[in-house]
Amino acid sequence: MKIAVTAASGHLGREVIKATARLARNDEIIGLARTPEKAQSLGIEIRPGDYDSPRELENSLQGVNTLLLVSGMASPEQRIKQHRNVIDAAKRTGVSKIVYTSVQGAEEDTGFSPVVQSNRQTEEDVRNCGLQWALGRNGIYIEPDVEYVETYKQRGEIVNCAGDGLCGYTTRPELAHAYARMLTDSQHDGKIYNLHGAPMTQQQLADYLNEAFGLNLQYRAISVADFREQRVAELGEFIGNVIAGIYEGIRHGAANNDSHFAEAAGRAHQSWPSYFDGLTQHSF
Repeated sequence: MKIAVTAASGHLGREVIKATARLARNDEIIGLARTPEKAQSLGIEIRPGDYDSPRELENSLQGVNTLLLVSGMASPEQRIKQHRNVIDAAKRTGVSKIVYTSVQGAEEDTGFSPVVQSNRQTEEDVRNCGLQWALGRNGIYIEPDVEYVETYKQRGEIVNCAGDGLCGYTTRPELAHAYARMLTDSQHDGKIYNLHGAPMTQQQLADYLNEAFGLNLQYRAISVADFREQRVAELGEFIGNVIAGIYEGIRHGAANNDSHFAEAAGRAHQSWPSYFDGLTQHSF
């Protein structure tokens, strides 16, 4: 059986390949990357995988049985077409199963909603493509907050518009373990899984960061409008609105969903005390 993973040079794609290699042989795993040379260190066969190149995708999916389609990073309208290019190439080349990495979030009325809607459209495209399928809806990555800790330290606080909303965070390695299982076990076919750990508030996140890094951060909630203005000024219109929309969704409960992680992964999600204790031991 040949398993292909798109976006192999990206953070999630790399982790999925490593996790899948623990369940299958390296010669059974193929990485697809828009820039193949960026993924050569993974120790598996790497093929071109530009979502905007249907012919390239068709060539690269030859001999593949199961495909992980990692959601793209283009604008919502572009990514629907890009994902369809991958799905169509999979159908033409005899792929038997597609696993798609979707997302949780507010489907209406936030700056993140167009991204969520585009993911829902791809979910529908995958379900209706005539192949076996499995879908994961990722929680919010916690790694960016950890990577941002020096900025938080300088400011002495975490500021956003999430308020007291609970957020189902996750990590890329935990997601990768779940997707590796979904790729290699047919019991997950036809299932949709919310993939995240125990939900937490922003103040709880601050408390975990304080304990891990010896800080004294506080959480301060501001209005959606003020947070959006800050993010747009720093990150530009598109990304700023998306980030503000993610936290607005948290505020309104869109990131506090039932988790199906254990069902997908065959074990519980790593606990947050365990995750942050690992940061204390191996970093800083």
